[in-house]
Amino acid sequence: MVWLQFLFSAVVIVFAAIQLAKYGDVIALRTGLGRMFIGVLLIAGATSLPEVLTTISAVFQGVPDLAAGNLLGSNMLNMLLLAILDLLHHKHRLLRRAALKHALSGSLAAFLIAAVVFFIIADIPWQIGWVGVDSVVLMLVYIVAVRLIQGNSLAAQVPMEAEELPPGLPSLRRGLLGFLAASAALVIISPLLVSSSAGIAEVTGLGNTFVGTTLVALVTSLPELVTTLTAARMGADDMAIGNLFGSNMFNMFALGITDLFLLQGRFIGIIDPAFLLVGMLGLVMTIMGLIGNLARLERRIFFVELDALALIVMYFGGLWLLYSQGAAP
Repeated sequence: MVWLQFLFSAVVIVFAAIQLAKYGDVIALRTGLGRMFIGVLLIAGATSLPEVLTTISAVFQGVPDLAAGNLLGSNMLNMLLLAILDLLHHKHRLLRRAALKHALSGSLAAFLIAAVVFFIIADIPWQIGWVGVDSVVLMLVYIVAVRLIQGNSLAAQVPMEAEELPPGLPSLRRGLLGFLAASAALVIISPLLVSSSAGIAEVTGLGNTFVGTTLVALVTSLPELVTTLTAARMGADDMAIGNLFGSNMFNMFALGITDLFLLQGRFIGIIDPAFLLVGMLGLVMTIMGLIGNLARLERRIFFVELDALALIVMYFGGLWLLYSQGAAP
């Protein structure tokens, strides 16, 4: 029964998140925002909403390890998706074409993940009310990062004639209503995903840490995969890559937001030290993705680029390391 609940909630979350991204794009087109900024902020935020809601729901249900594993594990998955995106577009090296534009967003994503790892190690006890100072810093850094990306995006834009909107594009009002409806669906179904995941962790004996890092992170990252591949097929390279780096930034922002809903102490303060390994794996993979985008590596093993292969090996090697070193107590 618990597996059926998990599959049902997973299907609903993926469908709702896809609609969220779809209507988010309508809002973006109607308001005239640039594609890179859309990918980093609006689409990344939209497709990361399942992670946020699932994490908050996990905190309310008393399984913080599931919450932390979901966010930190999603960073690893997003970089695996970057490798998959590279494999599917190996003929024209999609990542190389958009590399310089995303050097800033990739660097900021790495910085935010590194900040989270630092705060877990430092265990700073200071609080503002019931919220940890570390969480407040994460939220402020994210806001500054978004402003930097916005300024960089506007400065890099080449003046062009106004483009006509695609035929049949829904109105802004319909876009807003669709966005809100999809958000409501995610709010309703996320608690079911958390409770069924906790049940799977108990039945299989894998533990909340490992299940959160793998199973839950995989399901809540499916919207990123679908949205990224769809954007790439549309030729929206900036939106596709910006969505993945932007999602890693947003995940760390969400970690700070989660502290607002935890009234019994700091959220980062109760994260199991075992998640340092998960955080470091996400950080290393994000840096690898950034280096792979900027480096001029043209060597392949069969049709697989070395940078994409390195990300794939690091992801599955990291999962093996997590399991073998007791991240599934």
